[in-house]
Amino acid sequence: MIGLLLDNKWKIALLTALFGVGGIIYSLLATPIYQGDALVQVEQAGPRNGADEIAAMLTEEQPRTAAQMEILRSRMIIGRAASQVKLDIGVSPVTFPVVGDAIIRHQIPRPAFAEGRPEVWGGESLSVEALSVAPELVNQPLMLEVMEGNGYRVMDIEENVLATGRAGQLVKVDEPWMEIRVSEIQAPAGARFNLVKRSQGSAIANLKSRFSVLQKGESDTGVLELILIGSNPAEVEGSLDAITEVYLAQNVARQAAEAEKSLAFLDEQLPKVRDQLVAAENRLNSYRSQQESVDLTQETQNVLTGVVNLESQLNELEMQESELQRRFTPNHPVYAALLDKKAQLQRELANLDERTSSLPETQQQILRMTRDVEVTQQIYVQLLNRMQELNIAKAATVGNVRIIDFAMVRPSPIKPKTALIVIVAMLVGLMLTVSFILLRGLLNKGIESADQLEDLGLPVYATVPRSNDQMKLVKRIKYRNDQTSKHAIGSFLAKLYPTDMAVEAIRGLRTSLHFAMMDAPNNCIMITGPSPGIGKSFVSINLAFVCAQAGQKVLVIDADMRKGSLHVTFNDRSEAGLSEVISGKLDLQHAVRGSDVPGLYYMSRGVAPPNPSELLMKQSFSELIDEVSKDYDLVFIDTPPILAVTDAAIIGKVAGTSLLVARFGVNPPREIKIAVRRLENTGIQVRGCILNAIERTAAISYGYGYYSYSYK
Repeated sequence: MIGLLLDNKWKIALLTALFGVGGIIYSLLATPIYQGDALVQVEQAGPRNGADEIAAMLTEEQPRTAAQMEILRSRMIIGRAASQVKLDIGVSPVTFPVVGDAIIRHQIPRPAFAEGRPEVWGGESLSVEALSVAPELVNQPLMLEVMEGNGYRVMDIEENVLATGRAGQLVKVDEPWMEIRVSEIQAPAGARFNLVKRSQGSAIANLKSRFSVLQKGESDTGVLELILIGSNPAEVEGSLDAITEVYLAQNVARQAAEAEKSLAFLDEQLPKVRDQLVAAENRLNSYRSQQESVDLTQETQNVLTGVVNLESQLNELEMQESELQRRFTPNHPVYAALLDKKAQLQRELANLDERTSSLPETQQQILRMTRDVEVTQQIYVQLLNRMQELNIAKAATVGNVRIIDFAMVRPSPIKPKTALIVIVAMLVGLMLTVSFILLRGLLNKGIESADQLEDLGLPVYATVPRSNDQMKLVKRIKYRNDQTSKHAIGSFLAKLYPTDMAVEAIRGLRTSLHFAMMDAPNNCIMITGPSPGIGKSFVSINLAFVCAQAGQKVLVIDADMRKGSLHVTFNDRSEAGLSEVISGKLDLQHAVRGSDVPGLYYMSRGVAPPNPSELLMKQSFSELIDEVSKDYDLVFIDTPPILAVTDAAIIGKVAGTSLLVARFGVNPPREIKIAVRRLENTGIQVRGCILNAIERTAAISYGYGYYSYSYK
């Protein structure tokens, strides 16, 4: 695995860099997201009335931050803010795919070729001040197209014109009902903008999805941070300011609403108390007149003072109780404490009432009537004072919320984070490339050593290294019926680069042929392989060349009558070759051609026949092989791949020796095994194998080891 990665290090680096470049391009094209924030404080509200004073004494009330956070996220606040900044009106430009937003963002002006095009360019904008539509058009996409003379027209999705007008004018349409006012147009004629009237729910959902509230500090500090994100910095700042203003206004209104409820209750009680006071005074005056001005003794005066104080306290508690009834149940600790205090005062009042029973009848009557007058008078004065306090409190209501920091948008966007995106993209590219290389290496386990071939029972006569010089000799040819071109050998490697390591390996193969042909019936050698493109022709012609250099008379036959390209090596044509000889159209002497290498002759494939396999099965092919085996010391037959067509199985019946070529890293052992089995099923014994195009890779160095030496 380490070797595979080392062999493909440049591919890994290139693809990782390409992913990094892709990350940079994405960052440049992605719409930036800006973040705005504001800071508000929820203060602890001070006691506003007697009930609040008692609650403050008995409980330690802290700012209810969690409740305020939910209020800020409520539809009441978000909905009013969305309406205030007109988020229910959606206007977006028609842009080019992928790069359109970047063009507008980077203020690229409209070029000459884009005149009259509907796409919007940099510096072009549209402002819609008001938009109202019929219910059936709500949340439906509309199109606004700019016309000449600062005019415009509104169309539906099918481009039916719904309304026309000019900037600054209110346009009203009856069918379908629509009212629209476009305040400003800064775009040429033909530019188009997407237009939509969002429902209140859609506008609220849009704003709510981008809004969040966080508490500052570890405990319930009452300080809240409001955060809003969006692609338009001006819209983010305006929307966030609207949220804070609406929240502050509703808080003040809520505080004032409690004072209004208390005032309404006092307005209802004040006339009743005034009537009770007048009635009590009349009763006292009438009784004094009847008794001819009776005065109170010192003892009675003391009792009266105590009774009046207790009655005054009880009245105060009853007023507080009436307010607590609207907020708590009798089981609440605040309410229960008030009831306990009220019961205690009632017991004290009962004790004073017992003392008054021992007074003379006249003193008792005067005491009762005077008590009623003074107690009612105190209640009346308390009500008047309380109403004045509430009126002042209502006028001066400021709420318990204050804005610490107004909305401000950061100058740089929070998304996309270019550095992070590039790093992640490169890591993804690295992981994908490494995974692909390792997976391909695991799945494509081609032959990588001669030991693997010997484990299949095949002697390895030669291991031919991959030659970089050979790639310089490769030409690309294109057959008439093929859409893609194929490789063909343009010249002899052994001729132009005689000291190449691949040529030295082929010379070693020449020596091994002596042992391979010891018990062969003839001197014909078939060279085949399991698949195309593995170097059969390369081995054939270079082996023939080195054998000819050794003084032997050698003939090379191109038996691939479908796509053979042996003639390209000799800079000759393919016609007048094997197919014509077998079909009887040409005699053998005219088909065999000489070369500029002494002792080396060749026969091209001839004209491509429609039935190569049937031609090879004719007796004339066997007679041809018998004849050339007598005239030449060695005959090499280059055949098509055995797993592709059956030609090699037919040729192998008349060839004395059959060799199989396998390409390093291409042909897996299973493929070699199937090729050998297919030849053996037709009675052909594969004498040995040639491992071609061995590469000195790190994977092989880590795995099987690699042994290659040069001696110059």
